Amino acid sequence: MRFHHLLRVAMLPLLAVLASAEAATPPSSNGIDYPTGWQEWALIAVSHRTDNGTLRAILGNDTAVKAARAGQTNPWPDGTVLAKAVWKGAGLENWSSAVAPKAFVHAEFMIKDSVRFAETYGWGWARWLGETQAPFADGPQVCISCHTPVRGRDWVFTDPAPFPH
Repeated sequence: MRFHHLLRVAMLPLLAVLASAEAATPPSSNGIDYPTGWQEWALIAVSHRTDNGTLRAILGNDTAVKAARAGQTNPWPDGTVLAKAVWKGAGLENWSSAVAPKAFVHAEFMIKDSVRFAETYGWGWARWLGETQAPFADGPQVCISCHTPVRGRDWVFTDPAPFPH
């Protein structure tokens, strides 16, 4: 009996850490869990949208990176997760001709699972807004309508950046 009490007391700090980590994970967006660890994924491409002044880093999980490097992106394989980190761009104080990321706008994701997301063309669509990563809840149709011009490219705008061999 005393051992069980000691075990419970010893577990309290661990449970507190786990609870705080869970609380730090943003809620799901469009039924998709927040992809923890995406900030550590490899770079697939970069883009600069001149229409809204944003800079984007397109990152991928291992499946996405292997497909991108092998040129197997139309279609992307199931298991691909593409992350797009978006910032407002602004000039650098000491280099006026350069544009650099400033305010973080959002992180958006495309998750390829042709069975789970059959109704949305094989992709799950999710977005988290701002530094707080508040879930975007307007539904995947907003994303799909934007990506319709590239439906013949498996719904993906990104051209993977060429890397030297």
